[in-house]
Amino acid sequence: MKKLITCLIALFFVLSANADDGAQPRVSIFSTSTDWQAVTGLTLNQYTGRFVGDRKLVGRGLVLYYLDGFPCYGLGYGVRVWVSPDGKTDNDLQIACVAAPTTINFAYRNATRDADQATTTGILTCPVKSRGRDLTIDLSDCMVGPDWDKYNRDL
Repeated sequence: MKKLITCLIALFFVLSANADDGAQPRVSIFSTSTDWQAVTGLTLNQYTGRFVGDRKLVGRGLVLYYLDGFPCYGLGYGVRVWVSPDGKTDNDLQIACVAAPTTINFAYRNATRDADQATTTGILTCPVKSRGRDLTIDLSDCMVGPDWDKYNRDL
């Protein structure tokens, strides 16, 4: 009986110590975007985005990750694009939309072609020109938003 009470007291202290360890809870993200067709009653169409380079923004290379936003969501095989210093890309942007977008947001970072695992720098907002289901994103027209660390300053 003495061992049971000792174990319960020890367990109480362990649980109390771990209850407020100061860690931020992780947020689970569930995308509702795949049901937009049902929600809006509009038909989803596939759009292909191609890029016009900008040497100043691209530098030694620019990795772009499409950020979902109404009226579009990214298709898994076409949400990451690397743009070379001479404007060539390793992929086309592939998105599904209920209407052609007028602007698109990307998480971005300057990096060489195979540097996929590093953290992105911040957000890039780009106007889009559409011709049917073909989109053109001119990187010289994009607006560089705040770096990610600026989002956490007020937390």
